Amino acid sequence: MVPALGERRILHRDQLPEAQRVLGGFRRHRGWEDIEHGGVQAGGLEPERVCGDGGAQLVVPAGRWLTGSFNLTSHFTLFLEKDATILASQDELEWPQGPPLPSYGGGRDTPGGRFGGLIFGINLTDIVITGNNGTINGQGASWWDKYTKEELNLTLPYLIEIMYSDWVQISNLTLVDSPSWFVHPIYSSNILVQRLTILAPVDSPNTDGVDPDSCTNVRIEDCYIVSGADCIAIKSGWDQYGIKFGMPTQHVIIRRITCTSPDGAAIALGSQMSGGIQDVRAENIVAINTQSSIRIKTAPGRGGYVKDIFMRSMIMKTLQYMFWMNGDHDSHPDPGYDPKALPEIRGINCRDMLAENVTSPARLEGIKGDPFTDICISNVHIRLSEKPEKLQWACKDIAGVTSDVTPEACDLLPKKEPVIDCPYPKDRLPIEDVELNVCPVP
Repeated sequence: MVPALGERRILHRDQLPEAQRVLGGFRRHRGWEDIEHGGVQAGGLEPERVCGDGGAQLVVPAGRWLTGSFNLTSHFTLFLEKDATILASQDELEWPQGPPLPSYGGGRDTPGGRFGGLIFGINLTDIVITGNNGTINGQGASWWDKYTKEELNLTLPYLIEIMYSDWVQISNLTLVDSPSWFVHPIYSSNILVQRLTILAPVDSPNTDGVDPDSCTNVRIEDCYIVSGADCIAIKSGWDQYGIKFGMPTQHVIIRRITCTSPDGAAIALGSQMSGGIQDVRAENIVAINTQSSIRIKTAPGRGGYVKDIFMRSMIMKTLQYMFWMNGDHDSHPDPGYDPKALPEIRGINCRDMLAENVTSPARLEGIKGDPFTDICISNVHIRLSEKPEKLQWACKDIAGVTSDVTPEACDLLPKKEPVIDCPYPKDRLPIEDVELNVCPVP
């Protein structure tokens, strides 16, 4: 029987040998031919150690451990030791099913519901998913094949999805081949993502790295991401459903990220941004062989806003676009959206950037009657590829200024004299001073 999304799955511990009970339902194997499910129900976790603060910890030892989707509980640490690998089951029956997210109204991949994440939590407090660089492998290839062949009736599952939760920390892990997005905190606050290596084939569909969605106080830092989509994508709901839900993503700091994604952005905002995105700060970003450094995606019908965005200290090599903002990302959950619900895009600030081997410095296309405004670009120097676009700055329905930018920008972004620096906040966000809290491992 397929479990409902969020349903607790119970493990019959008396069916397991002692060595397996430590993991409470993971099944260990030394080769693909040794994978067996037997009579054990997949996924239940039963921690064996208690931290000094009263929270529980589950330590995954070295080895390969197969599991279906499982739920976390509050005040809980999941710790993967070095050479420990959690393998996601490829059996759809081991993934819970549920309705669309309330701020989305429909599935992203199909009109119907969705599969739950491999590691899933809802209404939690104080969650830590960490390790000594252990691995979580989503075994996404079979899912990508079904998606490409349009054989799925539900939206693809995410590797880690935490909903309606507070104080979530994810760190010191290698994440491989998620069926879709890798890390998806949604409707949550105080999120810390540190020192992750995220790897997916660059042609894999929708394998975003980290996607905070309707979240407040988020810190993402020191991550290496190779993806088939956006390395980091900030989101907040889709069209009329996101507008009604009304929960923005705000107060986000992103720093020291290295990204490779020929079909995605290093940092994207949208296209699902109907609840609003505000106060996003990014610095010390490296993008190599990436479609764009920064991308804003929206469309009529989205409503919401993207404002007070600050980017600085970025180094890029081999890009299609340095800057890409477009107001015609025409995908909708259903025909019920209001085309008169126009997004507000303003206060986009980019400074102190170097790039080489770039095909086009910018493609900046707002919405007729709803221009993107208050764009500021300063101290940005771009070396073009051997075969650049003839129109280097493609601009329409935008307004702003540039200063000390080469090649010189379009007329809609006039050069400011004397030279100025685009703003970047001097204050610190509260999430910047939070330290990773890890239960000691014996």
